Amino acid sequence: MTQAITSEALETLFTGARTHSAWLDKPVSDTQLSEIYHLLRLGPTSANCSPARFLFVRSSDAKARLKPALSSGNIDKTMSAPVTAIVAWDPAFYEQLPTLFPYADARAWFTSSPELAEETAFRNSSMQAAYLIAACRALGLDTGPMSGFEREKVDAEFFSANGWKSNLLINIGYGDLGKAHTRLPRLAFDTACSLA
Repeated sequence: MTQAITSEALETLFTGARTHSAWLDKPVSDTQLSEIYHLLRLGPTSANCSPARFLFVRSSDAKARLKPALSSGNIDKTMSAPVTAIVAWDPAFYEQLPTLFPYADARAWFTSSPELAEETAFRNSSMQAAYLIAACRALGLDTGPMSGFEREKVDAEFFSANGWKSNLLINIGYGDLGKAHTRLPRLAFDTACSLA
């Protein structure tokens, strides 16, 4: 049986965590990015399909290539972040299913329905983005997820060779708590939830 985590861990992951827009001048290492991936990949996806692909944008050259695709409100925080993860999905994710899900011919589920393949890839890559945020927080890093960018520009600039499709961006680093906003309100249980 799974044990509940400590209140300190809950604070790290949820109650004390914030979305950051300002970053300390402190690098994120390749080793840390590898550790993040090794955690997030363990999160469940439909038939273990794992459609998300991650491009960690770190260099000033790569940031300059990303900049024209960003909405104006996302430029400064992205340019100053140590890393920006482009969370994408692979339209041909099902080619990995013979390895990832050997219990059935799951590949055929998606090759016979392009609509199902796209819906599955987008939905599950979105979940994997959330796992990335949780993994970053668990390893002592902060994040700033964003959807304000031109997907077509990002895909043309970074994914023309492999055909991946961008989903969202997540800035990663050490947030400047002194510049963090106070937590905004969240919907009450009775507003957002119902019981059947």
